Amino acid sequence: MPTVNSTHSQTTIRQKLGAVVFADVVSYSRLMSENEMATYNALKSLLSQLEQVCEQHQGRVIEVRGDGILALFETATSAVEFSVELHRIASQHNQARDDDQQIKFRAGVHLGEVLMDERGIHGDNVNIAARLQEIAEPERVYVSSAVYDQIRNRLRYGYEFLGPKQLKNILSPVATYCVRSEIEGATMAATLRPEMQLEVLERPDIPSVAVLPFASQGSDEDDHWVAEGLTDDIIMNLSKFRNLFIIARNSSFFFKTQSMPPQEAARRLNVRYVARGSVRRSSSRIRITAELIDANSERTIWGERFDRKIDDIFDILDEVTECIVAATAVMIESHEKQRMVQSVPSDMQAYGSVLQGQHHILKYTRNDNRRAQHCYESALQRDGGYARAAAALSRTLNIDWRYSWTEDPNSALDKALKLAQRAVELDPTDARGFGELGYVQLYRKEHYSAIESYKRALQLNPNDADMHSDYADALAHWGDNEAAIKHIQQAMRLNPYFPDQYLWHLGGAYYNLKRYDDVISAVNKMNNPTEGQRVLAASYAQLGKMDMARQIADKHRAAHPNFSLSRWAEVQPDRLADDTQHFVEGLEKAGF
Repeated sequence: MPTVNSTHSQTTIRQKLGAVVFADVVSYSRLMSENEMATYNALKSLLSQLEQVCEQHQGRVIEVRGDGILALFETATSAVEFSVELHRIASQHNQARDDDQQIKFRAGVHLGEVLMDERGIHGDNVNIAARLQEIAEPERVYVSSAVYDQIRNRLRYGYEFLGPKQLKNILSPVATYCVRSEIEGATMAATLRPEMQLEVLERPDIPSVAVLPFASQGSDEDDHWVAEGLTDDIIMNLSKFRNLFIIARNSSFFFKTQSMPPQEAARRLNVRYVARGSVRRSSSRIRITAELIDANSERTIWGERFDRKIDDIFDILDEVTECIVAATAVMIESHEKQRMVQSVPSDMQAYGSVLQGQHHILKYTRNDNRRAQHCYESALQRDGGYARAAAALSRTLNIDWRYSWTEDPNSALDKALKLAQRAVELDPTDARGFGELGYVQLYRKEHYSAIESYKRALQLNPNDADMHSDYADALAHWGDNEAAIKHIQQAMRLNPYFPDQYLWHLGGAYYNLKRYDDVISAVNKMNNPTEGQRVLAASYAQLGKMDMARQIADKHRAAHPNFSLSRWAEVQPDRLADDTQHFVEGLEKAGF
């Protein structure tokens, strides 16, 4: 064993390969300053329980500090399972605590050789786990690519690639993933892909704009939803213009936590113009600053500050949108301009509830989807004629049905249908209602109506990337797979940080066309490969590669022990019976 000499003694140092977990409490200093004894006792009890759970996962707590733990595991699998369990246990403890006194962790996990002595574990790989924890969002687990490579096909979690992260005092950037316990939502969340070369994206031949997330300058962290919601609305307003190319909300918001010049964001998205700004809200007033930057000349071509009563928010939105459009020298016909103006609710609190709902629904978790439902229901209670709230509530119910996040999925789909119909009746110029209507109609197997609803939605909002992807899925189930592929490709260009769902839809269209190699290529680009295992196994089986097909089928059974092929075939909304049978044939060959 290697040894290192000290002036006092000779210390024995061992090298060991292991998975390091570093977990720390969010806002620990604030919690202690506000209620020192209660925080200390609660955290002591929580850490004691976590030590026991660590042992159950074949791990060992190396050090317990005042506000966190350092642990070592034999495998990356055990380390990540413990980290996810850590958040679940903390959440249980928080049920009895006030919102501002809840104890939440951040966690980082890295795999590599560590140095061990009687004082603990040391070395660069320990530091990487600690730095991953520092950049993690509350109640999330961030892992290095070394960990991801070990767990991606073993653990049925969701994985979002966040790109190479330059960590404090770590020489080289570390490729980083966010782990999500709800894999379903992760398939819909924006993500980078390790092999993506965004620089090769072609710039559109019409004016192209990315609206970066507006910064919240208020002292209250809970006000961030205001800045997010306003940014979202500006993107939505601009995306309705056919003679503008607008980067999707998902990809724009990918830059929220990244400090980079707007010119760099424009280069990565390959657009000419970048809009950005800030929001400061008080009880009765709101101040919005906005600017538009020409990435070619690297100069600000327009900037403005709006300081108004909170009730004037819709006028501000219209002004900001019109100014951006005017600054990019786009000629907008009068009927297009009129169509841009959103249906304004009669109650400002209803609008606020919708913005809060947006903040939650786009996190794509079961709990956030439930919170979003409550927000939209509140908006409709205050303003029963608010079409946008009805469409948004319909979407939450569609998500509940899609992922079985409700005890009565069929009832959720029926309610979603009624709300979508109500939304399009209240405001036939809002694409969102038609999009939700198309989704419900597809899974009710009303194929012609679904296609027509999606067509209407894209006429109203031709730059909605998710709508293009959903329409593509409907086209594939209709039997027009070539058109489906074109719409998915358009969705990917509008949303370069596209979610796994786009690849899933693409794989389905390729399978219908019997382009099995293309299916395999598409699914293998998913960050969450466990969700593409059915079409992957069927494709390998159709190619006669039975060993691979059965290996993937075995993984699918481990991740989905209750999967029923007959039930799946019954729900599959293909218009053509041959398409369903073609898929069933591949799955049966693979051993399902």
